[in-house]
Amino acid sequence: MRLNNSGFCFLGALLLAGCAAQRPPLPDVPQVDLPRFMGDWYVIASIPTPFEGGAHNAVESYKLDADGTIATTFSYRDGSFDGKVKTMHPRGYVLDKESNAVWAMQFFWPIKSDFRIAYVSSDYKRTIIAREKRDYVWIMARAPSISAEEYARLKKLVTGFGYDVEQLERVPQRW
Repeated sequence: MRLNNSGFCFLGALLLAGCAAQRPPLPDVPQVDLPRFMGDWYVIASIPTPFEGGAHNAVESYKLDADGTIATTFSYRDGSFDGKVKTMHPRGYVLDKESNAVWAMQFFWPIKSDFRIAYVSSDYKRTIIAREKRDYVWIMARAPSISAEEYARLKKLVTGFGYDVEQLERVPQRW
């Protein structure tokens, strides 16, 4: 059987799809204490979405509402420390009630995005939020800076989750 260019492209697409299917699922934190997870998280680094590129002083804040959903406020300065403040208010929905680690984040109805707490430190001072697609990731902390050693450790975890850390960008924080 001879393959033309279209055949090679189709075969290549099938092989890539097979490789993607072989990727292991992201690890989730076995148990997230939601009340303890709530509050402010400074974005230390991310593979940013198109909306947050160039963010400075980025902070993600969570508040557990009575209905079990999570009121979220993501704010940052656009492009510089003096840039315009931009704010988004997505709503979080806990999908895995056993672990509380798998959420859907809704920026606008009816679309909900994958949002996974892939890591949280035992003292709830550092976290990594990831997505199954491995397209976006956020390293966050309760303080606006972390040590170089801690950053390297968290970056290594992100690598282990299957992300291309060459795309990871530090988020400038100055308060």
